[in-house]
Parts: sequence; structure tokens; C-alpha cells
Amino acid sequence: MKPNDVVTSLPENPTQNKNAVDSAQQQEQQPGLDFVRQVITDDLEAGRTQQVVTRFPPEPNGYLHIGHVKAICLNFGIAQEFNGLCNLRFDDTNPDAEEQEYVDGIANDVKWLGFEWNGEPRYASSYFDQLYTWAIQLIEQGDAYVDLQSPEEIKLNRGNFVELGKNSPQRDATVAENLERFEKMRNGEFAEGQAVLRAKIDMASPNVHMRDPILYRILHSEHHQTGDKWKIYPMYDYAHPLSDAIEGVTHSLCTLEFQDHRPFYDWVIEKVQSPAVPRQYESSRLNVDYTITSKRKLRKLVEGGYVNGWDDPRMPTVVGMRRRGFTPEGLRDFCKRVGVSKVDGSIVDVAMLEYCIRQSLENAAARGMAVLNPLKVTLTNLPADMDLTHSRHPNVDMGERVIPLTSEIYIDRKDFEEEPPKGFKRLIPGGEVRLRHAYVIKCDEVIKDENGEVVELKCSIDPETLGKNPEGRKVKGVIHWVSATKGIPAEVRIYDRLFTESDPETGDDFLANLNPESLKVVQAVIEPALAEAKPEDRFQFEREGYFVADQYDHSSEKPVFNRILDLKDSFKPGK
Repeated sequence: MKPNDVVTSLPENPTQNKNAVDSAQQQEQQPGLDFVRQVITDDLEAGRTQQVVTRFPPEPNGYLHIGHVKAICLNFGIAQEFNGLCNLRFDDTNPDAEEQEYVDGIANDVKWLGFEWNGEPRYASSYFDQLYTWAIQLIEQGDAYVDLQSPEEIKLNRGNFVELGKNSPQRDATVAENLERFEKMRNGEFAEGQAVLRAKIDMASPNVHMRDPILYRILHSEHHQTGDKWKIYPMYDYAHPLSDAIEGVTHSLCTLEFQDHRPFYDWVIEKVQSPAVPRQYESSRLNVDYTITSKRKLRKLVEGGYVNGWDDPRMPTVVGMRRRGFTPEGLRDFCKRVGVSKVDGSIVDVAMLEYCIRQSLENAAARGMAVLNPLKVTLTNLPADMDLTHSRHPNVDMGERVIPLTSEIYIDRKDFEEEPPKGFKRLIPGGEVRLRHAYVIKCDEVIKDENGEVVELKCSIDPETLGKNPEGRKVKGVIHWVSATKGIPAEVRIYDRLFTESDPETGDDFLANLNPESLKVVQAVIEPALAEAKPEDRFQFEREGYFVADQYDHSSEKPVFNRILDLKDSFKPGK
């Protein structure tokens, strides 16, 4: 499966597949059902399908990204909705590009997203013996032949959308000649690129994918599952439908780019006379603005040092989004809202994704206070240090935390202005503001350094305002703070969108659209309770945004937090 592919499957007679699929996708849908769920509902009601079986078949040659999340949610979600099964199958037909690291990573990603597959993980490589047997059958039936043209000649003679293809000189070789050549391919007697096995269909077909597509190519490479057993490996378009058939997949879902491949999918199933007949359905791939999902370009970002690895929190990879602090619940909700359609080229507003993540965090993230740009404040009349007890969440029972209040605290510099703009409701000289969860304070003195920069404020508390409003006056502003002597130093990484353009492909080079402000690292001070966080614990830093304790770098001795998102939300549901 290619990086953005989505997949699921369907049953029965291969000779009827195309008409059945097309008519099913065009029929009127029941309210609330997308076309895929409509097809499955009809198949179950008509008895064409007894139990729905889907599968998610990634190629283990890289890291999954946001497009794969939609595929995962579609395949596993449909299996859950219809009391069916979903297989996890690795499309491991290209040993030159695949690694066990990716196999393990993909399995972890699926689990983290909240899904369980049917039985043990499956591998296309587990079916290599059967696929080889079927290839022999196709040769014996006169439906396949060994082509000795060079890769360049095959490409040239394939033709294009204007020119018809040209037959290979070996197309009319005898069955015996083809069996002998195919055996030599398997035994490694040909060099890579010297021979391929092709289906014999129609070099004049208007669908170029039906012009004798390649079934097997030679690769003298060791495979991460089968070792050095094979010198030939099946092509994706050959292995994919037959793997579906072997597993009894009923509904095979993929992206629209495979729509033209469907006739070959059906042809292969029919020619090998498989008793199980999956059907393929295609839907649009997920495209999100400000986001790139091209594996080649993502690799360029990593290898060029533009990001700090595949799990950089700015990356649209699952490992990156996880490290950023995105939640599985939020990602599943996003995919549900995006839905399933056949509209190609549509772009989803990234604000919808951010909205879904914020919604998932609202009642799941404990509250805490962190000052990202500290300004010292001395409370001149605080009688003694004290511990304030406050809930971890205003609306959800998450217990309580202790917030130390000392005579020296930090507030954020943006919460003080000597010459405040109109409407400013925070601290000003001679003005009052409430400390979050604590007293009302008044700024009595501003201390500056030799350069005229404010370095400290002298403030007094109103001792009658702990937990209640002052008498005879209103104090509108509320600011957050931390103890200067008991607060904990922390590294906070402020992440923003990786690209400045909604379409990162704008211009000649997508790298020119990288956001130079996509990462800022600040040395902050946090309340002590936040230092007790475990990696991947999520919080709302009050008035600052949502943050997560870094998956790898965070510890209680050296806290490191990543900003998930700020508190602003520009997306309006239903727009």
C-alpha cells in the first residue's frame, strides 16, 4: 500500500464486480450513511455478505501519517460498526524498502489509535508460495508470460493515453518456454531487470493499467520475513487482490487513485478462480491544508535537518502527532467528521483537526500554571509562605493539587504594562488584578534596570480577598503566576504550523514555505505539581494553551513540555 492508501473489501462473482461496484456507489443512500456503509448495509441485508471482513494493509517502508489515520479509522471503524473483523496485513512485497522497525511502529500506531486487529498480524510474504502457485497457473492457462525486454523498452512499448501499446517479442512464447524462464527467474539465473512476468491481457486497452501489467520482478534482496528464499517478488497490484482473497476479505477500500486499477484487481481474482471474491471500493484521500503527506518530501524534511526526526511534533506522522500531544480520541473524531466521499481533490481545513483535538482535551487535561516569560513580583505584605489547595480541573473530578504561594512570585511579562493599551485588564502601575486562585494584588512600585527595562514589581495583597471578591470595588483582571522560590524551571517547546502557506506546494520549492517560527524554545517556570507529570500526560496551562510532557525528554528532574495547541479556536462546527 502506498502512503496515502485507504483500504477495505467486498465479496462474490468477479465477472460482475465492476457493474456491481459502480451501481452500488451511485445508488441513493440512506440518510446518515456514506456510500461505503450503504453498500455494506445492502450486502448484509441481501445476504451477499454474512460477516464483514476488512483490512488495513500498509507497506512497512516508512512511518504512518494523517492520511493513514483516516484509512485505519475507516477499516477498523467499519468492522466495529458491523460486528465484523479487520485484519492488519503488511504489504511487504518490496524488501529493498522495508524494515522490521516500520512493522513494529505501524502495529504500535494502530494500537495507540485505539484499535485491535483480528488474530495475529498478517503479511503478504506469508502468501508468497500460494502467489507463486497461482502465477504458474496463469502461465499454464496462457494468461501470463515472461518478458525479456529491458525496463526502458517495457515502459516505451506500453504506450500512453494517446498511443496504444506494442506487444513484447516474447508475448507469444509457448507455455513451456514461459515456465522454463519463470523457473530461471526464481532460481536467480537472471539479473535484476533482465526479465519480468507479465499478465497477458490487452496492449491496446484504453486503460493503460490493463496493458499486460507486471506480476513479478527480480530482486536479489533478503526479505525481513522470508530471508533469502526468494529471488522474485510479486508486484503490489498482483499480491494485493489475491491477499484479500486468501484472507476472505469482503469489502476492500482504497483511495481514488486505484480506481483505474480495479479492472486488473477483478481480472486477477477471476483468472485464478479464487473461491473468495473481494470487491474493491474507492474513496477520496485525506488532504489537509498546511500539511504535506508525500513520503518523499517528508523524508526530505527529516534528512535535510528541517525537522528533528520522523517524530518531530511538527510532522504529520502518527509518531509526530503523538509526541505533539494529539489524542487518539481527537484524531478519531476528526476522521469521523471528515467522512467518506468520492469527491477528489477536496482540502480539509486544518482548523477542524485542531478543533477536534481541543474538544478531546477540554475535559481530559488537568489544569496547571506555568509562566513562560517570567517577571518577578515581590508581595511586600504576605505574612508567610502558604500552600493553596485547588482542584486539578474545574468541571471534572481529578483530585486536588497544592500551589505554593510565596512572597516572591513570577507573572508573565505580557500581563504588565506601564502604558496600557485601551481595554487592557491586567496589571498596571497603581492598578489591581487577581492572582489566579489567590489574592487580589496592587502594583505599588515598578523597578527597572539601568537600561530602563522593568525587572521587578513591588505589590501588596488585599488579605481579605482570598477566595472572595474585594468589598466596594470590582477587579476584572485575573492573571496566572508561580512561586519564584518553589516553582520548577522547565523547558517549554512552542510548536506552530510547519508551513506558512495553506498549500505548502505553492511556488517552486515547498521548502521555501517552511515557517521559521514553527518552533520556539523558552525557559519557563511551572508550579511544582506539573513537574510530577509522567511522559505524555496532558495539561492545560491556564491562559496559555494545552501542553504535554514530552514522550522522551521529560523527567521530574528536568521537565520538558510541548505545546499541543493554543487556546484559540477558529473552527466553527457545521461551517
